[in-house]
Amino acid sequence: MRGYFALGAEGISKSGNVGTILRTGHAFGASFVFTVNAVVDMTEVRVTDTSGGDDHVPFYEWASAGDMVLPQGCTLVGVELTDDAAYLPSFRHPLRAAYVFGPERGSLSRAMQDRCDHIVKIPTKFCVNVAVAAAIVTYDRMISLGRFAERPVRVGGSRELPKEQGHGRIRIRNPDSPRMRPLVGGWE
Repeated sequence: MRGYFALGAEGISKSGNVGTILRTGHAFGASFVFTVNAVVDMTEVRVTDTSGGDDHVPFYEWASAGDMVLPQGCTLVGVELTDDAAYLPSFRHPLRAAYVFGPERGSLSRAMQDRCDHIVKIPTKFCVNVAVAAAIVTYDRMISLGRFAERPVRVGGSRELPKEQGHGRIRIRNPDSPRMRPLVGGWE
């Protein structure tokens, strides 16, 4: 998958959900996982994150939306059922994104929504579990930014894995080559 992403939750109170978000992030290659204004017991997190994600994926805890420190150029995407939110299937994911989800029995705070660059919603009849929402958004990101083939017109699909991104072969410039031309002050 191109770019990088992070998964996080604001105001979450069930450590098991944090563990499942961490496991999802680990499985899909998240760069980090985070919580904001959360109550987290890492012992309980490790019960639901059977992949040992906290050994492989950085985990950050911030007290408030204002305390969050995201990498430069990282786009914050809130996932919330609001009237003005973009529908996830129509959303173009940023290459560098941190996705933040609301708590189990509530919504993203006004401060968090104001901090978000985008708000998206999963087109469901009602809210799904926060950890399920994280998995849905991550899967949508993977199929839209990953290097998978387009879906076929007919039922069925390819079993081929996407090709690993390569950087081409190594080229060694030869100053004696007729393709090389001198620049003012030296060779290119």
